[in-house]
Amino acid sequence: MIVLITGSNGLLGQKIVKQLLNSKVPFIASSQGENRNPDCPEEVYRKMDISSHVEISTVFQEIKPTHVIHTAALTNVDYCELNPELCYAINVAATLIVIKEASKINAHFQLLSSDFIFDGENGPYAETDTPNPLSHYAKSKWQAEQLLHLGSYKNWSIVRTIIVYGQGNQLSRSNLILWAKESLLAQQEISVIDDQFRAPTWADDLAWACIRICQLGKLGVYNACGPETLSIYEIVLRIATFYNCDKNLIKKINSKHLNQAAIRPPKTGLVLTKSLNEFGYSPKLLEETLALLD
Repeated sequence: MIVLITGSNGLLGQKIVKQLLNSKVPFIASSQGENRNPDCPEEVYRKMDISSHVEISTVFQEIKPTHVIHTAALTNVDYCELNPELCYAINVAATLIVIKEASKINAHFQLLSSDFIFDGENGPYAETDTPNPLSHYAKSKWQAEQLLHLGSYKNWSIVRTIIVYGQGNQLSRSNLILWAKESLLAQQEISVIDDQFRAPTWADDLAWACIRICQLGKLGVYNACGPETLSIYEIVLRIATFYNCDKNLIKKINSKHLNQAAIRPPKTGLVLTKSLNEFGYSPKLLEETLALLD
C-alpha cells in the first residue's frame, strides 16, 4: 500500500499525513508550493499543482501509488461563487486528470465531497439521497462526484463530510470552531447565524475514516461527519459553555443579514449508519474534541 495525498498542506491532509506516519504506512504527500507541514518529512513531499497534467503525471509515474486520497480543492464557497471558472477548473477538471492517472495504474481513487451537494430541505442525508446543489461550489463537488458515478473506472470511493475543524500548521484559512473559540476567549463580540444547521467534523476522525476506507478496499459513497447536527448558533454556545466564556458576546442573526455571495443549504447533516456498520466509524462529540484543542 502506497498512498498519494493531494492537498497535504490543508487541515485534513495534515491529519492524514500524521496518521499514516504513526501507522508506518508508506505515502507521498503533495500540495501546490512548498511543504508547510513541519510534521511531514521533506523526503516524502512532492510539489504538485493539481491543475498541471504534467506535474500530476510525473508524480504518478515516479511513485505508482496504490491509493489516492484527493483532498485538494477550492473550498471557499463565496470565492467559488465569484470565480466559477476557477472553481470548475480546480474542483472538476483537475479532479478528472487525477482520476485518469489513477485509472492507468488501477489505483484506488478517493474523492472528498461535501454536504453542500444537497439543498438542505430534508437533512440529515443518507448516501443514497438525491443531491440538489445550490451554489457554484456545491455544483462543482457534485460534478466531481459524477465523474466517478458515471465513469467507466470503478475503483473509487467518495467521502462526504461537513465543516472540518481542528488545528494544523500554517493553514491558509481558519475554521468555525477555532474562530469562535479564539474570539470568545479574547472577549470579542461575534455575530452568529441561527438558521443554518451543520454537523461539524473533527479532522482527526475524518482522516481516520479516509484511511480506513482505503485499507479495507471499500468502494462507493460513505458519509463521515460529526455525530450531532446543530445550528451554528448552538455550536458556538456550546463552545462558550465549554471554555466558560460570556454568552452575551454571541449575537444571534439571520443568514440573510450576511449578504453572502453563495446560497447555503439551511439544514444538512449526514446519516452515519452505513459508515458505522461497514468500517466502525464513531466520531467524537464536540466537547470531546474541544478538550483536545490547545
